Amino acid sequence: MERKYDTLEHRQVKAARENKHASSGVSQCTRHEDNEPQELEEITMASIQPETDRCKPSEDFLDGCLLLSKHLSEIRTTNDKHLRRILNTVCQEWFGVSSRKSSSPEVVAAYLKELNAIHPQLLKMIINLADGNGNTALHYSVSYSNFLIVKLLLDTGVCDVDHQNKAGYTAVMITPLASADSVSHDRGDMVKALLSCKADINQQDDNGTSALMVACQHGNVEIAKLLLAHPGCNTTFTDKSGNSALSVALKSAHMEIAELLQAHIEQSRSLAK
Repeated sequence: MERKYDTLEHRQVKAARENKHASSGVSQCTRHEDNEPQELEEITMASIQPETDRCKPSEDFLDGCLLLSKHLSEIRTTNDKHLRRILNTVCQEWFGVSSRKSSSPEVVAAYLKELNAIHPQLLKMIINLADGNGNTALHYSVSYSNFLIVKLLLDTGVCDVDHQNKAGYTAVMITPLASADSVSHDRGDMVKALLSCKADINQQDDNGTSALMVACQHGNVEIAKLLLAHPGCNTTFTDKSGNSALSVALKSAHMEIAELLQAHIEQSRSLAK
């Protein structure tokens, strides 16, 4: 049976854009779905607050982080209900400021600065926290094409660029699925930034899908070119249905990408002689 890549897209879009209730575990966070009246209230309150106050983390967040910084070695395995509750509170605020389409780079930068000041290992832990769908702030920022936030996260040097969400997607694999209303160069810049941070270009999900295959399926020529230009890009991988990147492009009728792949494969063969 032919592999249905759209199913993967639907899984990923749901994983990257819906705010669902998740179980409050140590390695997962609960995100509450916003409603319009709450959002309107937040916007109204934000409009009358000084800019510095809007960027500053809440006292609950800072107090929680200070407590967590004293239990870094045990926080992911602890059964202490109080610590778990504190972690969940911190996690919700972090995702609230970092992982929305409307997230502000200035606010995210302020949070990163405060986290690093408390403890560099705390920064590493918070920045790589995953929600119930396995998504980190990096997944969401890439999904929404928030390039400035992506850059801030990567510039910390502690962001796990190869973390896979529950759909098996890494940040690089999400780039072809990034917000359609974003300008294309942002998606290209995100790919370049991720690869410059040593993201695994050949990472595959449980079904064998790679970033190149996703780009081929969705006809993203620019991202396909960027991936193919990387010396480590493997074009011979096949998924569990036996599809290669080339066969995916051909089946999806994305002939420009198919021609790029054929040229790349032929060039690789000639260089190998």
